[in-house]
Amino acid sequence: MTEIATFGAGCFWGVEAAFRRVPGVVDAASGYSGGRTENPTYKEVCSDQTGHAEVVQVTFDPAKVSYEQLLELFWKVHDPTQVNRQGPDFGKQYRTAVFFHTPEQQAMALKSKQALEASGKFHRPVATEITPAGTFWRAEEYHQRYLEKRGQESCHI
Repeated sequence: MTEIATFGAGCFWGVEAAFRRVPGVVDAASGYSGGRTENPTYKEVCSDQTGHAEVVQVTFDPAKVSYEQLLELFWKVHDPTQVNRQGPDFGKQYRTAVFFHTPEQQAMALKSKQALEASGKFHRPVATEITPAGTFWRAEEYHQRYLEKRGQESCHI
């Protein structure tokens, strides 16, 4: 039995690659979530008009990797204090977000965020939104395994 987790941490290419390396992750797909437009294109999402975030939807085996472990990686692969940007990328589509699928995921995400804020690791507030998962729109095929197809392991994350 697998479960789904959805994370927005800036450009999805590096985030997808990071989650794919986790034992217990069955699949990681780049896509869009949290917006208003049905079946948006990358160009539409980049216009900053659809409200979507670039996200990675992770299918995982909870017997091999926990949601808490996925959250730990999520916090490490981006700067959760940046608002609507990551590194050189800016716009609402690059916002930091956890889109929860169950009340349990919501509780774990909130607890994890609170622990990160209390840790003093960052000098700015954690800007990550924690909201219910809506429809996941899979990104165009050229975005899937983007770095892998180019022989790269990571980008600027």
